[in-house]
Amino acid sequence: MTIAGIKTLSVIVPVYFNAESLWELYERLSAVETKIAARNMRMELIFIDDGSRDNSFEILLAIKHLRPQTKIIRLTRNFGEIAATSTGFIYATGDCVLVLAADLQNPPEQIPAMLDAWEEGYNIVFSYRRSREDPFFTHLWAAFYYRLVHVLVVEGYPKGGTDSIFFDKSLLPYVRALGRGVNYSLYLFSLGFKAKLIPYDRQERRHGKSRWTFKKKFFYCLDTLLGFSATPLRLVSAIGLITLIASLIYGMEVIFYAVHKGVEVPGFATLAVLISFSTGIIVMMLSMIGEYIWRIFELVSNHPKSIISEILLDEDMPEIRNLPVYGEASK
Repeated sequence: MTIAGIKTLSVIVPVYFNAESLWELYERLSAVETKIAARNMRMELIFIDDGSRDNSFEILLAIKHLRPQTKIIRLTRNFGEIAATSTGFIYATGDCVLVLAADLQNPPEQIPAMLDAWEEGYNIVFSYRRSREDPFFTHLWAAFYYRLVHVLVVEGYPKGGTDSIFFDKSLLPYVRALGRGVNYSLYLFSLGFKAKLIPYDRQERRHGKSRWTFKKKFFYCLDTLLGFSATPLRLVSAIGLITLIASLIYGMEVIFYAVHKGVEVPGFATLAVLISFSTGIIVMMLSMIGEYIWRIFELVSNHPKSIISEILLDEDMPEIRNLPVYGEASK
């Protein structure tokens, strides 16, 4: 939204158990806001509380008292980062939009560089990880996941992945229309719009404990592969075809020995292994088909991506109720 020649940047921040980092995030965003104000831009700050059970929401209320124009959307429970961010897309009104993580592992100070790229004519700007200060198994899983994404889903996607995604308001209708669980980052990358990649070094998490568990990572991987590409289905079809051909060859060999040699082919153990293997392949294929059918069901049933319990927009001010002192959460 442009006001009297002043353009607006909408910053969407999904929040889940981030009480310890929110004050520092606010300080650093305030410093960035001062910088972009000098270039005739304003910041629309939108926090989405994704069902946090710490005092994240109370911290957000305190931030809103300091900065009344801040928007706060509170969800009834934890719906996941993608659903929370999708909720933020609904309330974004800026000329450009940025999705920013609340854990401070990717620096808000990159925002001016993203704005430079946008003003140069890039529709999308991806802040991708050049390096990361994470545990070994996190490194290992990330390398495996992004390799799968590169091979099976979107060729050319950054190997280190992205956290901060910046795009023009003209793309908002596309991301708002996405189905449940669809990775908006991969979707934007695949659209073919003019995009720029800006590297950053992912910092070690200094505040709180990550809630990004292996279980969530695994299902996120499934959602990415099965919800965005038909390649896994084609792969299991190819495996099924190869298994069928191998079974036919083996069956013809059995018939040949029985007819021309008049003897049974010894190999009960081999036959048992083949039957077990084929049964496993069939079950795996049915499971994968079921995953695709479930995603179709989610789309046609039109279930909401998230449920909102509270909305505090520009003109709304919450009641004062033992709000935390500025900076208290970071002590």
